[in-house]
Amino acid sequence: MAAAALQRGLCFGSDPGMAGGMENRSRKRQVLSFFLCLCVSLGACETIRYSVPEEKKSGSLVANIAKDLKLDVGKLSGRSARLISKSSKQYFELNTRSGDVIIKEKIDREDLCGLSDPCLLQFEIVLENPLQLYRMEVQINDVNDNSPKFSKNEFVFKIPEQIPINTRFPLERAQDSDIGTNGVQSYEISSNEHFSLDVLSRGDGSKYAELVLEKQLDREEQAQLMLILTAADGGLPQRTGTARIRVNVLDNNDNFPQFSQSVYKVQLMENSPRDTLVTKVVASDLDQGSNAEITYSFGEVPDKVLKLFQLNPLSGEITVLGIIDFEDAAMYEIEIQATDGGGFTSHCKLLVEIKDMNDNAPEVTLTSLTSTIPEDSSPETVVALFSVRDRDSGDNGRTLCSIQDNVPFALKSTLKDYYELVTQKPLDREKVPEYNITITATDRGTPKLTSVRIIRVQLSDINDNPPVFNESSYVMYLKENNPPGLLIGTVRAADLDTEQNAKVTYSALPGNIGDLPFSSSISINSENGNVYALQSLDYEQTRDFQVTVRAADGGSPQLSSEVIVRVVIIDENDNAPFILYPLQNSSAPANDLVPRSAEAGYLVTKVVAVDGDSGQNSWLFYQLLKATDPSLFAVGLQTGEVKISRPITSPDSVKQKLIVLVRDNGEPPRSTTSTLNVLLVDGFSDAYMQLLDVPQEEEQQDTLTLYLVISLSFISFLFLVSVVTIIAIRLYKTRQCREQYVPSSRNFYSDGSFPTNPAETSGTGTLPQSYCYEVCLTTGSGTSEFKFLRPLVPSLPADSIAAGGSIFDSQINSQLKEEKESVREGRASVSEDSIPRSSGEGCIVNKVIGINENCDQNGWLSYQ
Repeated sequence: MAAAALQRGLCFGSDPGMAGGMENRSRKRQVLSFFLCLCVSLGACETIRYSVPEEKKSGSLVANIAKDLKLDVGKLSGRSARLISKSSKQYFELNTRSGDVIIKEKIDREDLCGLSDPCLLQFEIVLENPLQLYRMEVQINDVNDNSPKFSKNEFVFKIPEQIPINTRFPLERAQDSDIGTNGVQSYEISSNEHFSLDVLSRGDGSKYAELVLEKQLDREEQAQLMLILTAADGGLPQRTGTARIRVNVLDNNDNFPQFSQSVYKVQLMENSPRDTLVTKVVASDLDQGSNAEITYSFGEVPDKVLKLFQLNPLSGEITVLGIIDFEDAAMYEIEIQATDGGGFTSHCKLLVEIKDMNDNAPEVTLTSLTSTIPEDSSPETVVALFSVRDRDSGDNGRTLCSIQDNVPFALKSTLKDYYELVTQKPLDREKVPEYNITITATDRGTPKLTSVRIIRVQLSDINDNPPVFNESSYVMYLKENNPPGLLIGTVRAADLDTEQNAKVTYSALPGNIGDLPFSSSISINSENGNVYALQSLDYEQTRDFQVTVRAADGGSPQLSSEVIVRVVIIDENDNAPFILYPLQNSSAPANDLVPRSAEAGYLVTKVVAVDGDSGQNSWLFYQLLKATDPSLFAVGLQTGEVKISRPITSPDSVKQKLIVLVRDNGEPPRSTTSTLNVLLVDGFSDAYMQLLDVPQEEEQQDTLTLYLVISLSFISFLFLVSVVTIIAIRLYKTRQCREQYVPSSRNFYSDGSFPTNPAETSGTGTLPQSYCYEVCLTTGSGTSEFKFLRPLVPSLPADSIAAGGSIFDSQINSQLKEEKESVREGRASVSEDSIPRSSGEGCIVNKVIGINENCDQNGWLSYQ
């Protein structure tokens, strides 16, 4: 039964009218009762009521909400418990450490509520995490701290003699600021023989007294009476107030003024301007002369009425004097009296009903606000709690509350006039970082009044966006031979999140450039994304490579994205042309033989070169840098072909030295030179002999060239000695091999396809005709030098060769023996063959005999 009553918000307390008066009245000065609500949720919380007597000192205990609400005292501070007063002045405060609600400022019920009963102070207890709201009301109980007072110390009545017995004279009420039993409860008059006092009650329960004539007055016996009127309240201790009543007995005036209505009822619109006519009261007197002259005045009315209305004493017109506000009072009861010249008075009532005007806009009071919420807040998350109040009445006081349509929030009505602002749709801080929510409260009056409250809600960032590179892939260009630490380029990634969630760090995923890891060649600044080359790169080794760069944010969990960075090595002209042919080395340059009968355009040789660079850097151009006779030769600019530019004449030197410059197309261009020795010959043996004679013009070279030639000659001599020694050893081994494995007297391998007539062989190179020489090739020679030996076979006719084989063999053997000894002693010489001009076709000029130290098929020789 008690729980059910508690859920319905019923109050359990003592009845002041029941037994135990003194004890109950003493308890009334303290907390009489509290109304406890069983709050199931925020939207179903009843009002909790307490009561406290007025005039209690500051710091007095009102209630312990922790105990009454069954809350843990230790959690009040953790849940940010706070007390929000509904009045303009804060009369109470909450001690979050103990849960006590105490009086902050001394309360005077009369100043606070006047004659209104009950006198209530409202406040709310707000708890967070989770958000809970408890509405509290404290009833301020009256204490008998005011005595009844009359507006005057003395009241004068002019009463004519011979007035009828039982005539009543209304007396002014005593005013007591206290209410209920502490207000005026009784009136008494001093003892006398003419008047008695009749105490009556008004409709609102207030007491007033009327003076009743009990015995006829006689001016001649007593012209003036002095009475003492006493007003007493019902409080403990009882308080009283007194006033004197002077009764002047007048000469006979036997007619009283009479009002046309005993009660006047009018309606007045609030905020009516000053001097607006409220109504006009009219009274008449049947007497004549001065006894019929009537004046009007207010009877017993509160001071507030005197400030709002004024009464014309002659015309009886009542007009507006002050500001009429429906919210202050909806009805005024005014007593008006009419007095004739003889002093007779009569009374009437004026009831002024104030009609409400829609003059108060709704008030939006914010109770709780979470100004920052996470962007991943779920729907129905409570952002704010607020109330809407309109002081007007009826439709003027009914309100509608709304927010703009373009926000992901909604309003939910909870308690009466309370609303929750909740999330309705998913939030995204990257699209909208904050919302200015306009709460619009509109009443239903005419005209409608509106008030606006703007709530700013910010969204806190959640790491829900990975870094995004500003390009889908990057191509960076780097010139080869770069200095270490060179900035190649920059990758950029942006994260739509904020603060730590938007802090991007860069790194390169593991990989290789050729056989080396990326980390040895490439470095990426983790803060700004700058890509640096750690070492010098070579285009000829690495044309390009790819590295995968990862951008990761600083959120939790960490989000990342990757991009491919392609680094292209740009070729620089760092390679000079390389001569492939003729081969250039430390030995003597190659010799090319040109017959003096060669015509212009004859191809002497071709310089072949390559360049390790690419593109334009590898384009090669050939030009004749220096020559013994520059007019005799021409070099193809792009082909490198060395040709005869004019017919050869007799004065032309036999030995022609050409220096061909090979230049690439790079910037700056790089070049190299190739030295060619060209011999102008009528016959090859003659050409070789002339090679031994150094022309006179060569001796005029500078000293540096001479030193170089001497050095090269010395080195060549040592080389030739080594070669001759090796040949002698090989010849010796070959002889032993022949004696073991070849019993035949024929020591030469014959190939039937080998042409016996040199004229049958046509050449396509630099020689216009084919010649056969006896050649000894030095073993292991890298210069391919030819040594012209003395003929092993004398020039014999073809028929002699065919007839005398044995003689020929013996001559060969003896000749071979001599040549071997010459080779061992380093005395190898070159023989000159003479061919008579009358020789016919098939004449044998000479025979080349080669020796190979190997055996079996490895020792077989072929000639061409």
